[in-house]
Amino acid sequence: MMKILCIGALSMASFYYSQNFPVSAIPETLKKNADAVIRKDLTTIQVNKIDDIRYQYYTVTTVLNKDGDSDAQIYIPYEKGNSISDIRVNIYDESGKKIKSFFKSDFGDFANNNKGTFYSDNRVMALSYTPTQYPYTVEFSYQIADENTVFLPDFIPFRSTNISLEEAQMKIINKSGIELKTKTYPSAYNYTSVTESDNAGEKIYSYKNVPAIDDAFLLPQPIKILPKVSFALTKFNLEGKQGSINNWGEFGSWYYNSILQPVSLSTPAIKAEVAALNLQGTTEEKVKKLYQYMQSKTRYIFVALGIGGWQPMLPDEVQKKGYGDCKGLTNYMKTLLDEAGIPSYYSVINSGSSPVSFDKDFPKMGGNHVILMVPAEKGNIWLENTSQQIAFNHLSYGTTERNVLSIRKNGIELIDTPVYAADQSKEKQLLKIKLNEDNSISGEGNFAYTGIQYDNNLVLATMSPKERNEAIKNLLDVLHFEKIEMKNFLNDKDNAVAKFDLDFKANNYSKNAGSSIIFRAVPIYSNNVYKTDENRELPFELRQSFQDEYEINFALPKNYKIEELPENVTLNSEFGTYQLSFVKNGEELKVSRTIRINKGLYPKEKYNDYVNFRKKTINIDNSKILISKI
Repeated sequence: MMKILCIGALSMASFYYSQNFPVSAIPETLKKNADAVIRKDLTTIQVNKIDDIRYQYYTVTTVLNKDGDSDAQIYIPYEKGNSISDIRVNIYDESGKKIKSFFKSDFGDFANNNKGTFYSDNRVMALSYTPTQYPYTVEFSYQIADENTVFLPDFIPFRSTNISLEEAQMKIINKSGIELKTKTYPSAYNYTSVTESDNAGEKIYSYKNVPAIDDAFLLPQPIKILPKVSFALTKFNLEGKQGSINNWGEFGSWYYNSILQPVSLSTPAIKAEVAALNLQGTTEEKVKKLYQYMQSKTRYIFVALGIGGWQPMLPDEVQKKGYGDCKGLTNYMKTLLDEAGIPSYYSVINSGSSPVSFDKDFPKMGGNHVILMVPAEKGNIWLENTSQQIAFNHLSYGTTERNVLSIRKNGIELIDTPVYAADQSKEKQLLKIKLNEDNSISGEGNFAYTGIQYDNNLVLATMSPKERNEAIKNLLDVLHFEKIEMKNFLNDKDNAVAKFDLDFKANNYSKNAGSSIIFRAVPIYSNNVYKTDENRELPFELRQSFQDEYEINFALPKNYKIEELPENVTLNSEFGTYQLSFVKNGEELKVSRTIRINKGLYPKEKYNDYVNFRKKTINIDNSKILISKI
């Protein structure tokens, strides 16, 4: 049967390769907002046995302009042991005329280490092609055989903005006798739909004529807009380790016994380093001491070896070498806790800027990161083990507000990670500003950041003083700095707070009006440009809740008095709140400003309401204060 499949595959490839692809044949609706158009995206997957799966890929992509080059990159990711064959590439010009052909011998073969991989079984075959004209079309096909059947790809039209699709099809031929489970997730916004058919053991899924998603302001990730189909075999193989995945509990037991248990090995050296810490106090106090010890002696290096890249390094290796990836560092931290008699759970998660959770009703292999969960008296403690700088029991915005696969001896529990409310993600800003008659200001500032805003400022911890000054100067570029100096930077790893002080002088802050001076109420504010859009086609996403609290104390020049002040203002909306108030005290003026933004996925009809709310806040930040000579 495999010979028949291969003959059929070659016949189909020959049929498609006999076509040409003039750009003029692309419907105008698919050119709108598109840098590239996927003309064909055809995938055939044949499952022969629990450890034998074959993939055939055929794609045709037309690149309309330079920004679309990345959507037509020619590469084949693979692992050692995969068999790759029938590689063919043709390049066509705008009229559909073939101008170049490439074959397997034209490809380079490289370690797939784009994330700073130290060592890995992951590799990539890649072809470098530099276009000489636009538009052009890339036709690309190959076949690959694999023994690992646990990773069946999702079927979605595309994964990025500004790319459209003419035709895509995924065909799954299951000859293994193993049950294949599928689940279709429709587009929540009716952007497009998938057609399904089942014919004599062949499952076929198709998309047609899907327009590009424009990279609009505050756009959710395409995966949240488009439909997808997920697949999972109820029995699978991963590097010779066979298992079942009828439910999360069954899969969790396999994961624990096949992936984690073989590397959950302590050593006398690990026992000794835990004993030397002389742990005392509550569970939280013990975990903190162990965690900060682990941070002090390890660093992150990506490693993709061991059972398909999913098995952690041995704790002994991490302990001796002082490095590991998220799997190895988490496993080492778990072993330290085991030696201290503190239970903890290796937890697989989908890390990313927009939360993606596992489907509790559709178990399948997944996730791209590992963290550790420790039950404690006051609730779960969460440990991100790849950063030497991040605070204890603090998860960054890439791992909050989603669930994890918490691996147990008897299965998996799906557990939610923390959610940071707006008042937990604060910027506190205290400014003391001296107004000068030459229109400059001299200032001192104290800044503190928590929650998500702590994450945004954590990069400062790894910078030199000079780099910090440059970074803050660029960040606060609404002021025209003559000089600026950041001092006393503190990464409070016990309480997840980043703090620093600022000394600065800025020119051209105020303007003269005769013998009076006019200046804005809020020196440092967001200068984002918000534009209404009457033709908004998709929802918008506010990805982070936060709250900024500013207290600004202005000292007036000698012999000046406050002549005019704006009214105190309060704005309320479903997107957040804003307050600005003024208190006079002789030759000083205190301005208090608070803005709170509520994260969420909002319908397109409310987009202009949000834009108008943010425009109002910026306009009020720019409210003018008038002072006059006495």
